[in-house]
Amino acid sequence: MSSNALHIALLRPPVLHILRAAGFHATRPAVLDTLVDIAARYLTLLATKTASHALKNHNDLTPTITDVRMALHEVGALWPEANMTEEQVQQEEDMRGVDSFIDWLKGEGNREIRRIAGLNAEPGEVVGIEAPVEREDFLTALKKKHSKTGEESRYQGTVLGIPAEDKPVVIEGGPVASIQAWGERMQNYERMSNASTPFPSSASSPLSEISTGHTNR
Repeated sequence: MSSNALHIALLRPPVLHILRAAGFHATRPAVLDTLVDIAARYLTLLATKTASHALKNHNDLTPTITDVRMALHEVGALWPEANMTEEQVQQEEDMRGVDSFIDWLKGEGNREIRRIAGLNAEPGEVVGIEAPVEREDFLTALKKKHSKTGEESRYQGTVLGIPAEDKPVVIEGGPVASIQAWGERMQNYERMSNASTPFPSSASSPLSEISTGHTNR
C-alpha cells in the first residue's frame, strides 16, 4: 500500500465519525470517498500554508500559533476579519474571525464530535480546548483492541507503531550469511571481471581484412 493510499485509509474513520456526529447514519461509498478527498486536500492546503508562513516569519518549519492563525485566515476559516489596512486605521486588531471560529468549535453543533475526540468533560472533570486532557484517540484504542500481544510488538517498524531497530538480515542455505556479505561478494566479482577484461587490440578486424583483400583484387 502506498503512503497516499494509507493516509486516505486513515482519514476515512474521522470523516465517518464527523458524519455520524452530524446526524448521518449511512452514506454511499462514492460520497464518502469524495468527502475524504475534500478533507485531505483541505488539510494538505492548510499544512502547506502553515509551513510557508512559518518559514517566512521565523525561518523555521516548526509552526507557532501565529502561523496557524495566518494559514486559517488565508484558507477562509476565519471570517469576518478586517485586512491589515483597516486594522491600522481603526488601531485595533479585528478578532471577530477568531471569536467566531472558537464559538463554532465550542458550539452545540459540535458537541458530539467533541465527545468522540475526548474534549468533553466527564462528571466532575474540567476539560477545555486550551488545555485538553491527554486521552487515547480512536486509532490508538483501535490498535490496542486488535492487538493481543500489545501495540508496540505488532505494529513495530510500521507507520502505525514505533520504529524498528536495524538488524542484519540472515540468509539461510546460501553461500553467504547476510545481505551485506552478498553485496561485498558481488562488488568483488565486478572488480575481478573488470580487471580480467582485455582491452581492444589495435589489430584490424576480419571485416577490414576482407575489405582490404577485395580492394587489392
